[in-house]
Amino acid sequence: MLCRLRARWPRSLPPTSQLRIAGSGPPPAPASCAQPRPPSMVVAASVSAVAPGGVGRWYEALAESTPVRAAEDVLLGAHAALGLPWWGSILLTTATLRGAVTLPLAAYQQYILAKVENLQPEIKNIARHLNQEVAIHARQLGWSKRVSKLTYLKNMRRLVSELYVRDNCHPFKATVLVWIQLPMWIFVSVALRNFCIGAAHSEGISVQEQLASGGVLWFPDLTALDSTWILPVSVGVINLLIVEIFALQKSGMSPFQMYITHFVRVVSVLMIPVAATVPSSVALYWFCSSFMGLSQNLLLRSPGFRQLCRIPPTKSDSDTPYKDLFAAFYAKFISRK
Repeated sequence: MLCRLRARWPRSLPPTSQLRIAGSGPPPAPASCAQPRPPSMVVAASVSAVAPGGVGRWYEALAESTPVRAAEDVLLGAHAALGLPWWGSILLTTATLRGAVTLPLAAYQQYILAKVENLQPEIKNIARHLNQEVAIHARQLGWSKRVSKLTYLKNMRRLVSELYVRDNCHPFKATVLVWIQLPMWIFVSVALRNFCIGAAHSEGISVQEQLASGGVLWFPDLTALDSTWILPVSVGVINLLIVEIFALQKSGMSPFQMYITHFVRVVSVLMIPVAATVPSSVALYWFCSSFMGLSQNLLLRSPGFRQLCRIPPTKSDSDTPYKDLFAAFYAKFISRK
């Protein structure tokens, strides 16, 4: 029996004679200078008013950090180069950053996830054979159920890790998007907040004064809060749409994935009151960033774009992704009784 199993074992993996018994030892190591603030900006600057040594000191250190200063330089440089009002500069700069930085990273994330998905049949086959091997050894050597289970899990983790190394698709690589996108979002948000409290100047003119008259439509003053709540609600709605699109394309989610999905839903709703407490310039940035994120998610479902990015085809891919998405959305939220 063992010989037959070894003959069917993937050549890229070690033979089952190298099974590591649980407890037999570890496997070998693998190779401001802020100016006086007008009354209208008291709320926007409230974070910095916390007593020294608390959150206020931590936030002020962030506001004066090198990455935030770099974000300020990017925003000021883009505004000077574009020659647009500040609302237009914020929109175009956000779209450029999302398109030049996060879109390639999102495509790489999909590339990794597609390779991991394509490995699942091989992983299931290995799991079946390994389970048989462990059962044989358990009978021969008199292992208890606990030892058998630990031995199976230990060797399964090793074999799966070797598959990831072989195909260069460790799932952790798919998280690089979060580690880049989230800090960038924070730095740009804090940079815009610095502008709104008069902590930066451009061509001798206070950026705060430029922002005060650089809005449009119902938010002419980008340093003030959006009293209509249109931008905050829009931010929350778009983020919820992104979450639902992710949930609709995942069938049979694990309990952990369900927990994460519900958590992100709650965060999306909580973003509405948070966005209502920041200057309109920051809320506008959040709205544009979320809108670009929604567009990016829809674009990455396109078969043509996935082929252009050389994302491997998977069993779950669809030739009509948008039609399927609309049908799933309609069935879940509209047609259900």
